[in-house]
Amino acid sequence: METFMYEIVSIDGDYANLKRTDIECEDLKLVARALLPAEITEGTKLKYEWMQYEII
Repeated sequence: METFMYEIVSIDGDYANLKRTDIECEDLKLVARALLPAEITEGTKLKYEWMQYEII
């Protein structure tokens, strides 16, 4: 399974915009906050592995 690294760019209600940090990519990924750790804030760095997000 691949591992992806993200940073929370913004939080808008029940969704968060994530930017990949492990590769050059300008696209943002919109993710429901229910799928993310409860402690996230803008600037939080995340690891996505095995269909789960984890704060790093």
